[in-house]
Parts: sequence; C-alpha cells; structure tokens
Amino acid sequence: MTEQRLLLKNHLNTRYAQNSFVNLLQIEIVEIDAGMAKLSMPILHDKHTNLYNIAHGGALASLADTGMGMACASLGQKVVTLEMNLNFIRKAECQEAILAVCTVIHHGSQTMIAGADIFDDTQKLLVKARGTFFITGSFLAEVK
Repeated sequence: MTEQRLLLKNHLNTRYAQNSFVNLLQIEIVEIDAGMAKLSMPILHDKHTNLYNIAHGGALASLADTGMGMACASLGQKVVTLEMNLNFIRKAECQEAILAVCTVIHHGSQTMIAGADIFDDTQKLLVKARGTFFITGSFLAEVK
C-alpha cells in the first residue's frame, strides 16, 4: 500500500468516525481498499426497525449509501449521491451485525457508479443496491 493510500485510508476512518449520522446508526468500517468498502451495522429493535420489528428500509438504504460513498472516497473522490435504487431481497431480523460489501463499478470524470450487497449474519443476501454519484472534489489534497 502506498503512503498516500494509507494516509487516505486513515483520513477516511477519522472522517467517518466523527460523522454523527454514521454514529447514530452505529455503522462501523470493517475494511477499506481501493474502490471497495465493507461496513457493518447492527439491527437493534429500538433503533433500526419498523413497526414489524424488522430492519427499516431507510436504515438499510443509509448503510448502502454510506458504503457506496465510502467506496468512491477510497479512490480519493468526494461525492454526493445523484440517484440510488435498492432491491430488498429478504427481511432482516434483529441481529448483532449485517455486512455491506460495496464496490465502485465505474469511475468517470464527473460521475461514479457503485454497487452494494448487504448480507445478514448467515451470509444471506438481504439487499442489492446501485447508485450514481457526482464527483465534487478530491480528498487527496487533504492527506498530503
């Protein structure tokens, strides 16, 4: 890993650790690599569920959006979400942690496309997501 990539990874870990929304949902970074991010989030009855006591779609969408944004950021890009779609494959019961595996699919000059697969604690697919992100700047100047 190059020194600049290591500095970027540390910078992103710090930035996300200080984000109040990420902390509210208890999203944790599992792994960051070039064009890839893995994030976990618990499904807690008093925080992440809907009236049926299963994961709220908004909580799952937030995990996917955060993970895809981080995958883009892992390539040094600051991005905002232009559009996102999700397929909810199966319900997510309360559990210790679900895992979002997010990757960059396309890195253009102005936009990026990323995907996210969210798995439960038995590795069953819960959500398949895709998003388009607008590049607003670069993190690389911040990590010199």
